[in-house]
Amino acid sequence: MHLHWHRRDLRVSDNHGLVTAADAGDVVPVFVFDDDVLAHAGAARVRFMLDALARLRETYRERDSDLVVVRGDPTEELPRLAAEYDADGVVWNKDYSRLARTRDEAVRRALDEAGVAHDAVHDAIHHEPGSITTNAGDPYSVYTYFWKKWRNRNKADPFSPPEADSLADVSGADLPTIEELGFSDPDATIQEAGTEAARERLAAFCEDAIYRYATDRDYPERNATSRLSADLKWGTIGIREVYAATEEAAENADSDDEAKSVEEFQSQLAWREFYTHVLYFNPDVVTQNYKEYENDIAWREDEEALTAWKEGRTGYPIVDAGMRQLREEAYMHNRMRMIVASFLTKDLLIDWREGYAHFRAYLADHDTANDNGGWQWAASTGTDAQPYFRIFNPMTQGERYDPDATYIQQYVPELRDATADEIHDWPNLSPTERETVAPEYPDPIVEHSKRRDQAISMFEAARGDDGDN
Repeated sequence: MHLHWHRRDLRVSDNHGLVTAADAGDVVPVFVFDDDVLAHAGAARVRFMLDALARLRETYRERDSDLVVVRGDPTEELPRLAAEYDADGVVWNKDYSRLARTRDEAVRRALDEAGVAHDAVHDAIHHEPGSITTNAGDPYSVYTYFWKKWRNRNKADPFSPPEADSLADVSGADLPTIEELGFSDPDATIQEAGTEAARERLAAFCEDAIYRYATDRDYPERNATSRLSADLKWGTIGIREVYAATEEAAENADSDDEAKSVEEFQSQLAWREFYTHVLYFNPDVVTQNYKEYENDIAWREDEEALTAWKEGRTGYPIVDAGMRQLREEAYMHNRMRMIVASFLTKDLLIDWREGYAHFRAYLADHDTANDNGGWQWAASTGTDAQPYFRIFNPMTQGERYDPDATYIQQYVPELRDATADEIHDWPNLSPTERETVAPEYPDPIVEHSKRRDQAISMFEAARGDDGDN
């Protein structure tokens, strides 16, 4: 008998750890609600997690087993459960953040003291940290070089689910409510969780949008993204299953352009792994800049502007649309994530950590490695980041990626009677024109051109030069 400790692998299929446990004997599936982990959670993530756990429990019950659910310190609960079920060992899939690694090391010590065997296996990404390095053996800090090796490495095939007769005949307790875990149900509409829903999203994406991903992915109204981010974060679908589906899509492509579009999506999977590797070797990036500057960056403290950004009332329509999508759906289109992050750090001159904390609180798909990598990229503080002097113009970004203002008007109803030209030129309209066009929508809180110059000066001061070097 072995326990399989579910964490960010809320599925039965394509689950390396679960298969490893089943190969050793009967399996008792276990999930531990860890208060130390919940302390870093947000309501949207907890809601998605609970929904995914409910689907996982149904899957086990269909196989005449169940998911054993407990709440407490895993260093205490896992040895206790091992004794209760007379288990010879505990198996889990590795996680790569410092919090997870510190927790897992403590669990190993507790299991050793209890005389219980344990095994942690690689599952969450294709290539484990340390497996893709420079010729000198160092981890990559530039994505392009990482990608070249990543795409040429063999990818493992999906793992088949364990046979039903390898799952122990156990009964699990009811799942706690979100309120019992210390959260309120989010106001946002959370997408459906579970493996079946993830597979439906993957199948739909690979039938259509993946073939126009390269050209359409930056346009939020074109629905050209997979929407699998929360599924990959919580492991409701395996990364090998996702990659296998993209390979099949590539084989079915009708043109070189379609095949290249599939590869463009695969490159986004590689970005996900790149940031996981960066976090593994640089765990301090969660709270510190990856890139070192000679002097501290003189971020502004402006609670009023920060609140306006969070609430989607900056007076920059594309920024506000993105922030309101976040509140309504616990999700934001990736192009919008870049735009709102650039606006916070380069127009409002506010520390990226404020934005990262807000995303962590509201995103259902928040992933420490990906979100941190994205925020530090936008802030010009991260690995392979946007150069500090290349600053998104929010008006140009809106005009380019939402030309008809369809996305903006979906999330900013105050502008639904305005024309696209009026929306994209909103910060340049006179106060009288703005009052006439959309009296309920706010005036811009900053002037982009002035803040752009200030941002460049701020970073040049941090660099210790005058911008001529």
